[in-house]
Amino acid sequence: MAGSGGSLSRSGLRGREAELGRLGELIASVARTGSGALVLIHGEAGIGKTALLTEAAARARAAGYSVGTGKADELHHIVPLSSLRASLHGDRPLLSGDAFADLVGGHDQRIRLVERLAAAIEAAAGRVPVLIALDDVQWADPLSRFVLKQLPRRLRTSPVLWLLTRRQGPAEPDEEIVVAARDELTAVTLPLRPLSGAAIGQLADDALGEGADERVRNLLDGAGGNPFLAVEMLAGLRTAGASGDPVPPGLVVGVRGRLGSLRPGTLRFLRMGAVLGRVFRFHDAAALCGLAPSVLVPELDEAVRAGILDDDGDRLVFRHDLLRQAVYADIPPSARKALHREAAAHLVLAGHRPIDAVPHILEGALPGDEEAVALLGRAADDVLPVTPGLAADLMTHALELAPPAMPSRFAVGERAIVHLTRAGRNREALLTGDRLLAARPPLAAFSRLQTALGGTLWNMDLADELLRRAETTLALGGAAPEVEARLTALRALALSRGHDLAAARETGEHALRAALAAGDREAHVLALSALGEIALNAGENAVGRRHFTALSAVDPAFLPEEIVACTHMDDFASGERLLLRATGHDGAPRQAMLLWAQGHRHLGLGRLDDAEADLETMERLEDDVQVPVQQVNARVIRSRIALLRGDRGAARQHLTAARERLAAKPNPGNTAAVRFLEAVHAEADGDVRLALDRIRQVQQEGPFMRWRLLRTWVDSAIRAALRGADRALAEDLAAQAAAHAERNPGVPTAAGVAAQAAGLVANDPALLERSVELLEGSPRPLARAAARADLGRALLAAGRVPRARAALSHAQATFAEAGAHAAAARVRRGTAAARPGDRAGSGGRRAVTGRRPVEGWEALTVSEKKVARLIAEGHTNRSAADLLVVSPHTVNTHLTSAFRKLSVNSRVQLAHLVMGLRGS
Repeated sequence: MAGSGGSLSRSGLRGREAELGRLGELIASVARTGSGALVLIHGEAGIGKTALLTEAAARARAAGYSVGTGKADELHHIVPLSSLRASLHGDRPLLSGDAFADLVGGHDQRIRLVERLAAAIEAAAGRVPVLIALDDVQWADPLSRFVLKQLPRRLRTSPVLWLLTRRQGPAEPDEEIVVAARDELTAVTLPLRPLSGAAIGQLADDALGEGADERVRNLLDGAGGNPFLAVEMLAGLRTAGASGDPVPPGLVVGVRGRLGSLRPGTLRFLRMGAVLGRVFRFHDAAALCGLAPSVLVPELDEAVRAGILDDDGDRLVFRHDLLRQAVYADIPPSARKALHREAAAHLVLAGHRPIDAVPHILEGALPGDEEAVALLGRAADDVLPVTPGLAADLMTHALELAPPAMPSRFAVGERAIVHLTRAGRNREALLTGDRLLAARPPLAAFSRLQTALGGTLWNMDLADELLRRAETTLALGGAAPEVEARLTALRALALSRGHDLAAARETGEHALRAALAAGDREAHVLALSALGEIALNAGENAVGRRHFTALSAVDPAFLPEEIVACTHMDDFASGERLLLRATGHDGAPRQAMLLWAQGHRHLGLGRLDDAEADLETMERLEDDVQVPVQQVNARVIRSRIALLRGDRGAARQHLTAARERLAAKPNPGNTAAVRFLEAVHAEADGDVRLALDRIRQVQQEGPFMRWRLLRTWVDSAIRAALRGADRALAEDLAAQAAAHAERNPGVPTAAGVAAQAAGLVANDPALLERSVELLEGSPRPLARAAARADLGRALLAAGRVPRARAALSHAQATFAEAGAHAAAARVRRGTAAARPGDRAGSGGRRAVTGRRPVEGWEALTVSEKKVARLIAEGHTNRSAADLLVVSPHTVNTHLTSAFRKLSVNSRVQLAHLVMGLRGS
């Protein structure tokens, strides 16, 4: 590259030999091991990040990688997935151009998007290693950042190298990405520091030949080791040498020196382009100049020849962000605002999406601009399914642009509340609503605002406040029919948390009639949801199922609620069919709630390992989208599972987590579940008094059988009451179980548990025998095992040893098969008592009750082994999930656990290990 005519295209690599070496090692390692890795290159503007990324991409391509590169844009940093889209359409496009078109409507689609992208990249990486590179990640849009936080760890077992660059400054977005990946895969940070004097000297030799004099080298000191500024100075020196003109005095500041010699018309054209962004269309810039494109061809030609712009045939691109920023900074601030507003209007007229015009609205709109407010609203609705946080931000800004005198202010505020609630920003939504209500809106607007706040208050577990507001607003009157129907449904929903469920049911039925009469879908959904909640809280499972079936027909996003309702009816076959339907449904039901339904079903079927994986995955997904719903109950169940297995440490950790999450969602159902879990732990610790105190606290929240999660665990509460000599409590619990069975005729578990409860209180082997017979029709093995264990103990106490031994052995085997090793061990001790001379744990069949090892193939659960074998055979997470009829997210959880237990880091290593096991 020596000589004055030499190319400067590789100049950013001077002095970067160490960084290039490290990148080369990672490129080779990912391809060799099949494990993922992430690299973040950071440094000041112009320090050479892009040049390093470009060279790494070239080397990866030469090594056989499929390469996709993209660049985030400073101005358009809010357009969903705009940053990553180019990176995902590399040498072999990972997704078709319209792959995201169906990700609209319904509920939060971010998780679904991540899964689709993961499946596509995973499949591509199964053929060749993949490099996905994104330049200037500090400007990445929210959806791209969300995806980048999920995908590297999700694809850590595939040969995918993620390469990101960021400019020096606040590191919040990219630091989150690195932190999310750090514990899961190799994550490397490469800081780029100023070049040495020797490297800058090499740049001078590249540009001017080896005869660059001392004056030139002194000038280059002004670049501060920044290669871009140095190259700009050298380019100016080359131009000056050719023309005989002196060195421009502004050259030492680098970028602006390049602009000084441009004609005024070219500079104006560049300014219009700078307003549009780093990448813009010639026609759009011409429109802002107020000229026909043909008139501006000479200006475009000069800008390209000067090295300011690149022309790829479709778009114009500033060759470097510093060039665009230098041009933009010369525009007076007041002119910038006006030009941005004009740009927004032009883009809308030219047929661009509302979100494409939003960055200009944010820069240029002034309060009272109704067109801007409307545009922000349309854009917010468009992005809500994939970036609810962005949608909330846009509506909040729209509200700021709507002054008190604007007629649409309250309507804008109503939408802002809804969007903030959807984004999980409930406190902000409530504050926004209350500020608007304090402005004394007209009665119709008042009603609509209170209705919008209904979902907010419900999410915040403020049922009493929701009830107060709904009743107050209904009493005022003046609401439109559909709003009155919604308010009535919200009142019913709030009443579902109270004690008078008959009044709640009457209100819900009235709301449903009003919703149907008004033809309002939202009121219809609210009314059915309230009626379903009321029925299940009353223990009327068939009625609850009917309402949730009707609800999922109106909105398929509520299929998880229908699946759980089927589980309460012991109808696991219908639940499985619904799970299959939900998994493949175009409407994409809420993924976290679907996992909750799946985990609840697995728990009922005694598949403890699968239930644990589902609930762990569900909690992670809820954390990802920052909308916690079932985390308290999930931790309660996981703690019970750990106790059944005999892992007291994990059980205590889950109890602690349940208490922490209860503080955020202290509704009566969550409170009852945690108090009962505390009772179970207290009894396991031998503190019967504390256990009884906690069970009584559950009763204070409402009858024990009111709480759906606890109904199949009432036998544990009765045993604790009997051990604590509180017979009245035990009898009350048994009576509740009997009443629940009467409300649910034809449900084997309800009838069997009621008989079991009565038999425990009466210490009657005949009743316990009857409970075992009834539970033979139940699909719940753990309930069957518990009843057989109670029967065995009662028979043993009655001296009927042979029958006791048979019942206890059966219970022990069932517990052991489910992985409930601690429960099996307790029964085994009873079996040993029925066999004088036997040592607990001896004998062939009893050996299965031992715990699994913590590492190695035998440490894997049955489900983990199935997943490991499928992945070793070449299946993707998606195809393995389809075969196992589970969520790909659950497969990922099983695979993560398997990799940890097997101490492997890639699918290649896993395949070798599994093949070795088959050959041994």
